[in-house]
Amino acid sequence: MAKKQEWTATGRRKRSVARVRLVGGTGNITVNGVDVNDYMPYATLVMDLKQPLVATGNENRFDIDINVKGGGFSGQTGAIRLGITRALLAFDANTDQTREDSYRHILKNAGFITRDPSCLLYTSDAADEARSVD
Repeated sequence: MAKKQEWTATGRRKRSVARVRLVGGTGNITVNGVDVNDYMPYATLVMDLKQPLVATGNENRFDIDINVKGGGFSGQTGAIRLGITRALLAFDANTDQTREDSYRHILKNAGFITRDPSCLLYTSDAADEARSVD
């Protein structure tokens, strides 16, 4: 039996890390073994993580299995969205990236490829000196 083709990617936001696995299917999304609608407490978070799929027209084309840890629900949603975006780019890697209908062009114009730089600021000696008032 032939092995199903799959595309994997990692997304990060704040303190959250998401490992995303795309497999051809019917649009089922599971997060940590639970349906996405049961895992996420708000429908807006589910809508937010599905944005790359909607932008590329792949809502019902892939089954997505996600392992996410760290942070809160908002950070996890952002990490999942970036992971799905990167997995879609891996799926579309053999397409000419200069075409306007390439996933890279669509997702870049929508602003999904850029990682959100929000993270915890760790204090250091240099930061303490910069904040000191003499």
